[in-house]
Amino acid sequence: MTDTQTRRDVLVVTALAGAAAALPAQAAGPAATGHEHDWDWLVGRWSVRHRRLRGRLVGSKEWETFGGSSVHWTTMGGLGNTDDNVIEAPTGAYRAMSLRAYDPKMDRWGIWWLDSRYPDRVEPPVFGGFRDGVGQFEGDDMLREKPIRVRFVWSRITPASARWEQAFSPDGGRTWETNWEMDFTRVAR
Repeated sequence: MTDTQTRRDVLVVTALAGAAAALPAQAAGPAATGHEHDWDWLVGRWSVRHRRLRGRLVGSKEWETFGGSSVHWTTMGGLGNTDDNVIEAPTGAYRAMSLRAYDPKMDRWGIWWLDSRYPDRVEPPVFGGFRDGVGQFEGDDMLREKPIRVRFVWSRITPASARWEQAFSPDGGRTWETNWEMDFTRVAR
C-alpha cells in the first residue's frame, strides 16, 4: 500500500465517520462494547500550550513553547473520534488532525496523525488504551532512518484540563525521551 493510498483511506474513513455521527441514534450499529465513552472528556474546544524539545534523540535540553488550539468530536457512536488542531509553532503555524478508532477484536485504540505540512503522509499508528485514568499508546516509527518506539500518554485528565506527552525510545522501550508536552485547557462555550 502506498502513502497516498493510506492518506486517502484515512480521509475517506474520517468523512464516513463524520457522516455516521449525523445519523439518527437507531442507526448506531452494533451494541456498545464499553469503550464508547473513553474519549468523552476530550469532546469540545481547547486552548493548548505546547512545550517541545528543539532536537529529538540528540541529547537536546532546549525546550521551546508556543500556543495552539484543538477541537474534538466523537464518531462511530463513540468508538471513533477525531480532532482538528492549530499548532502555532515558532517556525510557522500549521494544522493537523488525529483519527482514533477502537478495535474490539484487539481491545485497543489506534491513533493516526495527519499533518498539513506533509499531506501525503499519515504517521504510523500508536495503539493502547486507558487504565486508572491514564491513556498510554505505543507504536513503531522511524527517525533519521533508524527504528524508534513512540509513546503517547494522556494524563491529568479533568473536565477542564488534560496533558498529552510524546516520548521516543531508540532502544525498544528500555529508555524514553519525552520530547513534546501539550497542556489542554477547555475553552468555555
